[in-house]
Amino acid sequence: MNRAKEFHNLDDAGILRELARGVTARVFPGDNAMLSVVDLAANAEGTIHDHPEEQWGLLLEGNGVRVQDGARFPVKPGDFWRTPGGVSHGFIAGANGARILDIFSPPRQEYKKSGRGFGSSA
Repeated sequence: MNRAKEFHNLDDAGILRELARGVTARVFPGDNAMLSVVDLAANAEGTIHDHPEEQWGLLLEGNGVRVQDGARFPVKPGDFWRTPGGVSHGFIAGANGARILDIFSPPRQEYKKSGRGFGSSA
């Protein structure tokens, strides 16, 4: 096993994506799942979007509001959520910003390369 390929840290570079103004992601794709570390600047907002992949999110740092299927859910560190494929969603960071760990299954093909935006579904 190639340790350098299979072991990472939340601060590793990964595949860089600028999702929106003040919202960046570092993506780590696998065969059947994909992790994305998303950093949001203070009060930054992700675009409301949807995609066919299931997504789980875990708020690591900061606070904010998870917008999902038209509803708003205040979240704090340690809160996590599931978003089924096809459900509209986004995030609004609090005054101190936020850091989220997202997990996608299956991996999002458009996130396997650097780029901008939330992908083809945004």
